Amino acid sequence: MTAFGCVRENEVMELLRQGYWPDACPEELRGHVERCRICSDLVLVTATLKGERKEAMPLARLEAPGALWWRAQLRRRNAAIEKMARPILGAEVFALAMALVFAAAVLVWQAGNWSEWIWDLPRALHLDTLFSPGTMMWVAIPVLATIALISGVVAYMVSEKQ
Repeated sequence: MTAFGCVRENEVMELLRQGYWPDACPEELRGHVERCRICSDLVLVTATLKGERKEAMPLARLEAPGALWWRAQLRRRNAAIEKMARPILGAEVFALAMALVFAAAVLVWQAGNWSEWIWDLPRALHLDTLFSPGTMMWVAIPVLATIALISGVVAYMVSEKQ
């Protein structure tokens, strides 16, 4: 035995690797392992790792190859859709910006007439007949507007999760 290893360590390691330890090894080598700390540690560690491997082998169950393939195809398709959706999102943002610019331009253009136009809007849309004192439209229109707003928010939230 040397300070950094044992001369018989390779022999013990080979017997352990082939599975011959301790049944098919010479009696003299067994005696050496009992006296040599390096060889006894090697036997102990190897036996422990082999035992853990035997216990862990039944636990390592692989999924069916078809399921793995299907998931890979799904990931690839989702990545392609996401890559394709980026320019579409840019186009939507651009269209929204142009609509806001157009609306601002119309408001600036009609700045002098807008107050007359807004005050004349109910008469132009014949809202005076809807909002007569005897009708329930004062209640129905805000309720319908609230339902439409909540429906839009719910549809947005559901589409974001997908």
